[in-house]
Amino acid sequence: MTNFSEIPWIAEHIEQYRNDPEAAHMWDSTHVGGPGVLPTLLLTTTGRKSGEARLSPLIYGKAGDGYVIIASKGGWPTHPHWYLNLDAKPECEVQVASKQMAARARVASGEERDRLWKQMAELYPPYDEYQKNAGDREIPVVVLEPTG
Repeated sequence: MTNFSEIPWIAEHIEQYRNDPEAAHMWDSTHVGGPGVLPTLLLTTTGRKSGEARLSPLIYGKAGDGYVIIASKGGWPTHPHWYLNLDAKPECEVQVASKQMAARARVASGEERDRLWKQMAELYPPYDEYQKNAGDREIPVVVLEPTG
């Protein structure tokens, strides 16, 4: 399956974000094996091949005025499609609860990456295991910085 949003539980989360963004924001991950309630945002990227809007609900943390997301793909050896879309076109849309904004993505590196990774792994401990499973792929830490 190549379209992330076609996975049933992800499609349900996107639909909940569209209908009740306040409830979707604090998402209960236990039904998919997660540790409990986690803050999520809805990321809209532009498909690098299709040019179409692609939606992804993602766990996030804060970094100043921006938001941090992890391109883990559950520890697979390849990057998620949303990350590849941001790599091709870093301009995106972000929705956090009912707040919507334009943003620009960048990949954190060095000390900033280390600090943000630790922050996100404390929020969602499976990230550390995902990095082990990803082999040679360093999982990108992406900062979404509001532009408007």
